[in-house]
Amino acid sequence: MMLDTFLAPGGTAAAALLLFRVTGMMAVAPVFSARVVPLQWKAAFTGLLVLLLLPAAAAAGGPELQVTPAALAAELVVGFTLGFAGGILIHAAEVAGDFIAVQTGLSGANLLDPLSETQMPVLGQFLGLTAMTSFLMVGGHRVVLETLGFSLEAVTPGSRIEVEGLRTLVETGSHLFLLGLRIAAPVIAAVTIGNVALGVLARTVPQMNILMTAFPLQIGIGLLMLAATLPLVGWLVAGWPGQYRELSDELLFQLVPPPAGEGT
Repeated sequence: MMLDTFLAPGGTAAAALLLFRVTGMMAVAPVFSARVVPLQWKAAFTGLLVLLLLPAAAAAGGPELQVTPAALAAELVVGFTLGFAGGILIHAAEVAGDFIAVQTGLSGANLLDPLSETQMPVLGQFLGLTAMTSFLMVGGHRVVLETLGFSLEAVTPGSRIEVEGLRTLVETGSHLFLLGLRIAAPVIAAVTIGNVALGVLARTVPQMNILMTAFPLQIGIGLLMLAATLPLVGWLVAGWPGQYRELSDELLFQLVPPPAGEGT
């Protein structure tokens, strides 16, 4: 069945375009893009997805499907969009950890992140791993794969990408930092109030060594507030599957608007 589909008119082109779409998704999607996963496993899983989705891709593309540089680039963008939308909450949690580390004075405590093999603050790595664990618990990796299959209907192989869609994708990336700031806002507010109190104390009791008091107080207030607001990350990720479907549908719609007269 797979061989018949591959040898049918447009089958080879559909397989090539589908390969680029799956590769774009695997390059940035959470879990699938982790560097701890051997490259051979990633290549094997990519080939398996191409074989499984090839009949749907060939049927959606039609026998006249052709491989062009523009079409290959468009498929990469579609795959990147699906993967990026899948990991936006996880990356936002990491950004929130970076914000908290700066405010509490722990930004100098860096560790090697085993997933990305980059240096990041301990709190950023902690919140990122917490969000990743919640992501796996709610079946986020399965939702990403389901959306990859649905994308063949929303954006047929060989479709042309609109410039407005790329602009929307970049704007969505800016929302990542805003979401991270919202997650870190309670901790930042608590630490700021503590700093104001220390400033007042330094004016009223000038003999006090404020620097020796500020560092442990900042760290203590920050960690205490982080422990109190940590369930917020789990709550956000728990509703992630529905949010991801809405976000991916919106981004795909912006990338490739439907023909005039089809839906709204």
